[in-house]
Amino acid sequence: MTERAPAKINVCLFLGSQRDDGRHELVTIFQPIALFDELALEPADRDEVICTGVEGPNLATAAVAAFREATGFADPVRITIRKRIPVAGGMAGGSADAAAALRLLARHSGLAPDLHAIAATLGADVPGQVAPARYLATGAGERLEPLDPAAPYGVRVLEGPEPLSTGAVFRQAAEMGLRRSPEDLAERLAAVRAALPDLPGELAVNDLEPAALALMPEIGERMEQARAAGADHVLLSGSGPTVLGLFRDPAAAGTVPAL
Repeated sequence: MTERAPAKINVCLFLGSQRDDGRHELVTIFQPIALFDELALEPADRDEVICTGVEGPNLATAAVAAFREATGFADPVRITIRKRIPVAGGMAGGSADAAAALRLLARHSGLAPDLHAIAATLGADVPGQVAPARYLATGAGERLEPLDPAAPYGVRVLEGPEPLSTGAVFRQAAEMGLRRSPEDLAERLAAVRAALPDLPGELAVNDLEPAALALMPEIGERMEQARAAGADHVLLSGSGPTVLGLFRDPAAAGTVPAL
């Protein structure tokens, strides 16, 4: 059986203080787009996650272990991931794969555990990928409020020259004093709520952008490329280094639609 894992973009990302668990308070809007990885699950002699071209630990492996711990399901499986989402590109590809793996395991096992609860143990981005949709996310991204669809638009995805560590970007943001006070973050949340379902350009802001640019100035070149292509708005995707060009015309050449 197979499952699609759509990429997620942050239409806005406002950064607050760091919590005791090491994560940061955020105000953000998650939007899935029609760029996706594809996962296939089959019975096997032992658990295995295969993702060609991606080295090191895979969050889908952790998802399998978490599902087993939560449910007691013991049949070994092989999950093969066909990657299309940029790796370490700020589009939650690993989280999307982990959430898709949970959906596959639930279908394969016939069990119905609380997948959001399992996802929350895997990372702040994973719960929002269990049932991909447009959400207003707060906390560290784990508190989700479903939103009405926005007007259709297209997204041009410009990959960074190389991966960029999420942790490094957040540390750089702290060094640059980019974290908002609780009062400021609350004001941004109120402004976003008042503007929904769509956001004006002044709210389509990513507070991590200056930190990512400081670590990888080449991101600025990608942003200029998106503007030159006619994008109506340009911003960093998540912690970067992927750049997003947003087009009011969903059929603009080279774009993928928001879902």
